[in-house]
Formats: sequence, C-alpha cells, structure tokens
Amino acid sequence: MDVGLFKPLGLAFLLGLLVGMQRERNTDRIAGIRTFPLITLLGALSGILANVYGGWTVAVGWIGVAIVLYLGNLAELRLEKVYPGKTTEMAALVMYGVGAMLVAGYTEPAVALGGAVALTLYWKDPLHRLAARIDEADFNGVIQLVLIGLVILPVLHDRAFDPYKVLNPYRIWLMVVLIAGISLSGYVTYKLFGARRGVILGGLLGGLISSTANTVGYARQNRTRPETAWAAASICLLATVMMNIRVLIEIGVVAPRFFPMAAIPLGVVMGAMTALSVGAVYLMEPHPIDPPEHENPAQIKTALIFGLLYSVILFMVAAGKTHFGDQGLYTVAVLSGLTDMDAITLSTAEMVKLGRIDAHTGWRVILVASLSNLVFK
Repeated sequence: MDVGLFKPLGLAFLLGLLVGMQRERNTDRIAGIRTFPLITLLGALSGILANVYGGWTVAVGWIGVAIVLYLGNLAELRLEKVYPGKTTEMAALVMYGVGAMLVAGYTEPAVALGGAVALTLYWKDPLHRLAARIDEADFNGVIQLVLIGLVILPVLHDRAFDPYKVLNPYRIWLMVVLIAGISLSGYVTYKLFGARRGVILGGLLGGLISSTANTVGYARQNRTRPETAWAAASICLLATVMMNIRVLIEIGVVAPRFFPMAAIPLGVVMGAMTALSVGAVYLMEPHPIDPPEHENPAQIKTALIFGLLYSVILFMVAAGKTHFGDQGLYTVAVLSGLTDMDAITLSTAEMVKLGRIDAHTGWRVILVASLSNLVFK
C-alpha cells in the first residue's frame, strides 16, 4: 500500500474544505462546503490515475467537472434562480487543478494556489472597493508597470558593456522593476488605508512610497500652519523609519547573503529612529493635518529617471572604488543619499553581491547615505 498518497489526498481535502467553507457563506452558490472537497479530491484521484493511464484522465475529469457545473447552472436557470458572475464555477475548476497538482508533486505551489483562491473569494468586498478607488490614472500606472516588467525587461541584454563591468541593461532594468513594484504596493496600500485610518498610518504609508516627497509635503503644509509642527515632525520621523525598512527589503532581495550583516547596524539606527518617532508622537499636539497627495509611482517617465539615476550612481560607485578607494564610495554615498536612497542602496548591494565591495564597507556606505538623506530632509 502506498502510504505516501495519503498526504496529497489529505491536503486536497483540507484545501477544498477551506474554499468550500468560504463559499458556504455565500447564499448564491452552486457549490459549497461538501462539493469543493469532493472536486479537489477528484482532481487528486485523476492525478493518481494519470500515473497509470496517462495524462488524459486529468483532462477528462476537468471536462467532467465543467459539465456538472453547467448542468447545475442549467437547472438553476430553469428554476429562475439566475446568479450574476461565475466566480464559484471558476474556483471549482481551479481547485480541481490544485488536487491534480498535489499528486504530481507540486505541493508548495498547490497549497499557495489553494490559499490564494480562498483569500480571493473571501476578500470580495475589499477587492471591489479597491477597484472602485483606482481611477483611470492609477490603472494606467498598473498597466505601465506591466509594460516595465513583462514587456521591456525580457528583451534587454544580460551583459555589461562599460569598462567597470557594472552597467548591465537587464540588471539595471530589473532594479527599476523592483523599485516600481515596491512603490506601487505602498501607493495602493496608501490609497486603501492611509487616508481613512488616521494621519499616523497615512504618514507611514506615504514614507513607503517616498519619505523625501512625504517630508516635502508636510513641510509645505506646516509653512502656512505652524501649529502642526509637532505632528508634521512626528510623521516625517515615522516615514524615515519606513525608509529604513524599505532599504532592508531592497538589500534582502538583491543580496540575501549581505542582508544579515547589514541588518544589524541599520537595524540599530532604525531602532533609534523608532524611539525618536514614538517620543515625537507622544508630544504631538492634536492639530488636524492633511496627508499629502502622492502620484502613482509606476510611470514610464519615473522608471526612466530612476533607471538613469541608478546607472549613474552604480557607475560612480564602481569608478570611485577603483580610483579613490573607500573614500570615493563615501563621497558618492553622501551626494546620492541627499534625495534618493533606493539607487545607492541597490548599487551598493549589487557591488557587494559581485564581490567588488566587502560587506563591512557596504553597510557603512548605505548608513552614510541614510544619514545624508536624514540631514537633507
């Protein structure tokens, strides 16, 4: 007896049960808490039979599920129970595939996919609210992010062409995609929660988009409303904490082996900034203050500007290290950190990853840049 089959069958049943429990809460359903586990188990059984009779068994089972769903909808139509949308039907077909994936050995992707289906069904109202909040300009930004990441990136050459062997078009644009993705995530979260959940959270999320732009926005507001000084200062400090978190995320993505060493000193600075932020919030007077407006960061123009800035700083870091040693690196860090932390962070992490800069020098360069950025703000 093959005891190993019990694991994928058990996971198929549990994932189907999870999705079925969510669908059971929906009164307009064609499948619920009993049907979804059976559909997912059918996908797993089809996968088991495919090992003996061939992959056609999975396809036939999929068609069978589709026919059953069609007949169920046809019966409901005759009873004049017409439900808008086909979410449950599509979820059933996906969960059948999840069951087949579990047997085929794709356990982690299948579990993640099953969980994603359950969350997508459960987050119906928040997702609809998100769609309602995204205007034409924001959607245009999302489409441009797709253009940046899925259209432009794959066609670029993965080879450096400069004397220092650091200006690689593919790697440069990959960093552009990373920054655009992080900024867009912060922007979407800001639009969803920032304005509705209080000025503190709004400032934090604004800092995730751009802590420098966030600081400029509050400084301009305080210029005409001096009574908001403590509130603006508190939010700017919190935005700087978010900047440090963003820096650590970028290091972790670009150079995972560099992250543990950089996380300690940068974490200490972030802890000190957090303590200052908490103190400033405690002293903050309850004056009304409006979060600044942020533009969608996923724009082609923004991407091109950052790509150019990142290329220049990456080249300067390589040239500075070659001709002036560590002193040249710190000079570049001070200048580049004045207005932007992303480019110097990514370029330094990339150089550490390539072995052109040692890790100890790398975290010091990033730290100098962050202090320069803090002074500038």
